[in-house]
Parts: sequence; structure tokens; C-alpha cells
Amino acid sequence: MEVTRIRALRGPNLWSRHTSIEAVVACHGDENTVGRLHGFERRLRALFPTIGELHPTVLGQPLSLAHVLENAALALQSQSGSAVMFGNTTRTLEDGVHQVVVQYAEEAVGRRAVTLAAELIAAALREDGHFDTRAALAELRDLDESERLGPSTGSIVDAATARGIPHRRLTRGSLVQFGWGVRQRRIQAAEVDSTSGVAEAIAQDKELTKQLLDAAGVPVPRGRPVSDAADGWAAAQEIGLPVVVKPQDGNQGKGVTVNIVTREQLDAAFASAAAYGEVMVEKFLPGFDYRLLVVGDRLVAAARRDPPQVIGDGTSTVRQLVDTVNLDPRRGEGHATSLTKIRLDDIAIGRLEDQGLAPESVPALGQRVVLRNNANLSTGGTATDVTDTVHPEVAARAIDAAQMVGLDICGVDMVCENVLRPLEEQHGGVVEVNAAPGLRMHISPSFGRGRAVGEAVMDTLFAPGDDGRIPVVAVTGTNGKTTTARLINHLLVAGGLVTGMTNTDGVWVDGRQTDSGDCSGPKSARNVLLHPDVEAAVFEVARGGVLREGLGFDRCEVAVVTNIGSGD
Repeated sequence: MEVTRIRALRGPNLWSRHTSIEAVVACHGDENTVGRLHGFERRLRALFPTIGELHPTVLGQPLSLAHVLENAALALQSQSGSAVMFGNTTRTLEDGVHQVVVQYAEEAVGRRAVTLAAELIAAALREDGHFDTRAALAELRDLDESERLGPSTGSIVDAATARGIPHRRLTRGSLVQFGWGVRQRRIQAAEVDSTSGVAEAIAQDKELTKQLLDAAGVPVPRGRPVSDAADGWAAAQEIGLPVVVKPQDGNQGKGVTVNIVTREQLDAAFASAAAYGEVMVEKFLPGFDYRLLVVGDRLVAAARRDPPQVIGDGTSTVRQLVDTVNLDPRRGEGHATSLTKIRLDDIAIGRLEDQGLAPESVPALGQRVVLRNNANLSTGGTATDVTDTVHPEVAARAIDAAQMVGLDICGVDMVCENVLRPLEEQHGGVVEVNAAPGLRMHISPSFGRGRAVGEAVMDTLFAPGDDGRIPVVAVTGTNGKTTTARLINHLLVAGGLVTGMTNTDGVWVDGRQTDSGDCSGPKSARNVLLHPDVEAAVFEVARGGVLREGLGFDRCEVAVVTNIGSGD
């Protein structure tokens, strides 16, 4: 078996509406009938036991190695975490040559799955063939985790899909466009395009944020920036112990040390925070760490965050307890999973020493062992949803904080005993405001009900019933496509619309040519839909582009087919 070509179909295509990998596969002799390959299926299942059922005939045709490639590529993706299900294998006019189509969620994962499936088949064709299925699945799982959107951006994209709003990922990161042309909106993770750079700069400056919140009547802890460890200790004496030391511009709890009561602790904390920039010292507020999510002018979710911890069983060491907790399938590396694995690093070891413990210590049955002072999910903490118990005055202070800074989506961090009473009654306060808050603690909390935060974000970007689309006219056929596209474009311009048009002569936006040459393919169509001035689009759609890559849009309001024939 030989795979002679692999290409990605990035839009609706000849085979389906799914994004897919298309491979041209040549099978020789008995490879066109797997039943004639003695011992092949037995060896294949020994190498990949969960490949699934292989029917001896497919649509009246004998099962070939091309069909096996389709099944294996789908199974490898599915079992590594990708939500894929569509596959198709079709004979071509050339004897023994097949077109194999396999759905993908992430293009890099789909391509690699097809390559690994071919390696699996090659191994199964040999009596002594070797294929490490576990390693292949782990590779695909890691690749998928590195390629796909994180849970925060992914939840917003899912909400857009549910509303029929088209989206396009603009980078390998989290920059996503929703809608087309003049009706488009963009997000970067949990930041929206309407949030100003000034508001983001304010949120990054913790001291300035505190000053603004204090002016708005939002309770905040006392504190100030410090120049060195000695100045930090002086500030701690002024404020009163215990204190918190943290970077003035930081995120994800990096460099934050809380509940400092000695000069030695402060010196170490200053060194940790200074690695991330300017340092500030502020009063330590006793209580729990809460994150309140404000979207627009309303509170949509709230969670109590607890630091990473383990509970002793009287027999296991701290290290073993951590390893057991990290077996939770919800825990992974980075932000791709709902929880992050707990790390036994220098910070955790230092926190253990404060409790008279070490990684090899055996905590007593029921003993609570805290591994960090801060409760960020990115360092292994957990989240408990408390949205339904937030006091109206607490919610109001969170909204005040977001609006004072100027953020459309805002994560407000509070420290207080609970959210059942106003902050002022329990000496609680807002300790930080986040311009790009992580959403995973609200989507999939460790305990409690997940909240529809993606839907809330989409509701701020698009009004009810607005799908973010502009009118699209697609013209295809054998002859007359360019002339027809030009005529339709002229009528739309006469109607007062700013149009974008693609054809075999180039691309035009608002009457200005922006590209030349044959632009009847999907790339040019996507570029027109990116343009923020376009109110309607007219696309000439050539068959070559559809066959090579699929359509550049998911649907159109009007489709024109001029004629079907052999052509000029």
C-alpha cells in the first residue's frame, strides 16, 4: 500500500461538510481484498485491539487496505480525544487507487493520524511488525492538546457554533474572529475587541487598579509598591502584619506569597516576586479566595478557589498522595484541561516545611496538607461554584470594579470569609482585577454546577437573533461564472452596499482591486470575509478549489449554477 498524496479540506467539500484529510491510496494485488492477506487482521488487532469492526465488504466492494487506513485513522483520533466520526473510502477510475477521507478536528492531528495509520498497516503486513499503539495515542493526545483551543476560548467558540455564528481561528493561539465582514467581532482568549488597551494597561498595574477601585468605593487592602526587600519590610511594618508580596504586573498567581509574618519570609517572597517585575506589598486579608466573573454589566459566575492540597491516609507519603491526586483525568499540564496537575516544586516544598513536613513525610489520617498559599487553578488549585449564593452587594462591588477599570469581561478576585454578606461587613476586599480571566473554573468547576459563560460572552458580542453573517452569493458552473458574478456585484453596489467580489480576474473590495490573478478559490473568499468594510460578498467558485480545499465559507444565501458541461 502506498499513500501518494495527503491534503486538507478546510471547508465543506465533495465528501461532507466536515473538515477532513483526503489521501490518495494505491493498493496492489491482494491489498485490494484484505481477506486474501493471510493473518493480516489477526496481526492488526494484536497491534491495535480497539480498532473496531472491519466488515469484509463495504458497499458491495471487498475490504481493502485503504478502508483499513480510514478505520485506523479515525480510531486513533477518536481514542486520543478528538471528536471525529466521518470517514469515506471511494475507488477511483484507476485500478487499485482509492480516495480516503477522514474527518479531523485539528488539521495537524488528522494528518499525523493518517501517517500513523499507514505505519500501523505496514507493521501488520509483516509477521514481525512492531507498532507502539500506546505511544501513538499519547503522541496524538499531546499534539491535540497543543493545537486545539483552550477551554476558555473553546467554550466561546462552542456557544457561537450553537447560535450558527461562523468563526475562524486567525492564529495558532486564541485569536478568533466571529461573523463576517462588517458584522465581525474578534476575541483573544477571554478578551473582546471592544476592550481598550488603556483598560488592559490599568488592570495590569495593580497599584493603579487599587487606587481607582478605592475611589469608586470598592474595598481594597492597604499596600504600596516597594523598591527592595528592606523597603518591603518597612511597608509591612506600616501596613501591619501579616502581608502579601506580589508582582505589580503579574498573572496566574506567579510570584505571589501570602500570609507573611517574618523578615525572612518577606525576603524570600520579594526575591520570588521580583523575578516577574516591580513588587508591591499589601495587607493580608484572612478568608477564602473567590473569583467573580463579570461579563458586560452583570455577574455571570462565581467560584471559591482552594489551594492545592492532599488529605493524609496514615500510610502514604505526601509525594504518593500528590501522585494519586494527579491521576484524576481532569488534571493535565497547562490550561487545556479543567484542572492542572499539582507540582512538588520548591514553592510546594517550602510550604510543606512551614507545616513541619517534607515530600517523604507520612501525614496522619485526615490531616490536611496545603501545598501552596495561593489558590490559582494554574498551580493545581480547585474551584467550587458559588454563583447562586453571592450577595447582591458583593455582586455590585464586582461590577463596580470591572466598570471602573473599563473591562467588558473581567475576573474580580476577592478575599473574604464568604460571599453571603457584603464585603464591608466582614473586612473583605478586592485584591485583583483580571483583563483576560480564565473561564475553566466556571465551565467545569471541581465541585458544583458549571455555568454558561461562553453563551454570556456571545450575548455581549451579538444581539439575540444576530448570527454575524453578511449576504453571500456563490456562483459556479462551467461557463459564464465571471460575467455572472460581475453582474450580481454591480446590482448590489447599485443598492448601496459595500461589496467584496472574487473571480478569475482578481479580488475587489468596494470597487478597489486588492488582488489579481485567478482568485476563484477558497483562500480569496476567506480573505474577503475578513475585511471589516464588506457588507455583501459575491464569490466565483471554481471546481478546482472545491476539490483541492473545499469551500471558503460554510453556507451562502444565494447559489447560482450557470451550466454544467465539458467547458471550453
